[in-house]
Amino acid sequence: MGMNCGNRKIDFGPEPYVTNAAQDAKNNSCFRTAIWTGCHVQMTLMSIPVCSDIGVEMHENTDQIIRIEQGVGLVKTGACRNRLDWERNVCQGDVVFVPAGTWHNVINVGRVPLKLSSVYAPPKHPKGTVHCTKEEAEY
Repeated sequence: MGMNCGNRKIDFGPEPYVTNAAQDAKNNSCFRTAIWTGCHVQMTLMSIPVCSDIGVEMHENTDQIIRIEQGVGLVKTGACRNRLDWERNVCQGDVVFVPAGTWHNVINVGRVPLKLSSVYAPPKHPKGTVHCTKEEAEY
């Protein structure tokens, strides 16, 4: 069963849950979908369209782990919003560790949607968050 914005229950936390996150991420068509939210950790899935990005952001008190599940991207991080001076190319299977307080962006530089799974500790988004587009996520 393919995952999208509205065909099934999305956030299975805080109950015990097992899933194939890589396959779920590939099937996710939304910009951001929370699939498991607990008291201390959260996993979301993201789909970044071709020629788009997550957007420059910083989580002051949240560490983040981003795994590339499909596609190729460019990760930029830095101490200041306007000076993301650390860059790495990433592809399927790569994991990016973003410490709390670090400005960062992930840019889709490939020809297919960039599919990610992202772990936040502690949780960043409200339980059950679904943002079908980047514009929706920014409001």
